[in-house]
Amino acid sequence: MTDAIVQHGDATPRLAVFTDFDGTLVDIAETPDAVSVPDELTEELDQAIRRFDHAFAVITGREIADIDRFLHPLQLPIAGAHGAQRRRVDGSLELPDDSIVSAAHDIARAIEPLAQANPNLLVETKEGSVALHFRQAPELEGACHLAMEEALVDYPGFTLVPGKMVIEARPAAFDKGAALRAFMQEEPFAGRIPVFIGDDRTDEDAFLAAQELGGIGIKLGPGETFARMRIADVQSVRALLRGLGDMAERGHLSGDMTEH
Repeated sequence: MTDAIVQHGDATPRLAVFTDFDGTLVDIAETPDAVSVPDELTEELDQAIRRFDHAFAVITGREIADIDRFLHPLQLPIAGAHGAQRRRVDGSLELPDDSIVSAAHDIARAIEPLAQANPNLLVETKEGSVALHFRQAPELEGACHLAMEEALVDYPGFTLVPGKMVIEARPAAFDKGAALRAFMQEEPFAGRIPVFIGDDRTDEDAFLAAQELGGIGIKLGPGETFARMRIADVQSVRALLRGLGDMAERGHLSGDMTEH
């Protein structure tokens, strides 16, 4: 896989690496709070940050605070809630307008009766988006889609995005591709080759964005995708990050030798 990325560009390309969180860095759990983060993951990510000269970020449907809690003490550059929130490398934040936050809460209230009538459903309200999880009640997928569609009638600025056993409502102006493009306009990402690794339909915009900017999208697992490469599982993602880090480090060493 790393060889293929090398062939995609220079012998030692300067990479900007982006990943999803759930289903990519960690395995998907029955509920969002039940995710298990291996002890060694934070250490591996800390090492990746240094190897990629801090050009590493997480782009996720979760809120930034969620990722901070799972990856403590790391505070990575993150695009949360599908890009409605964004923390840059310098720690500065972009947050959604109050009107977007208010609309998301209204949508959540509109679908809450369905969840109350079906305890195996879970409504996850975020600052700027809403997720309705049906992993524990897959037979209710159709009802969940219908409830979300009805809730969005009064909010034409929001759009529905299906994921793995979840359907989300988010502002149409925000998606993971737009978040990746925003990072790529800033240091230390600017001028590098973007690599985005993700696992579900909400990641497709980021695959396209990375590839339109001269990089590569890498899809984890089966399913139709715009990504040009595919990887097997979460363990393979972590191995790939180590391999890309090795490649970046070799590039640093080569540059140092050339300078001397």
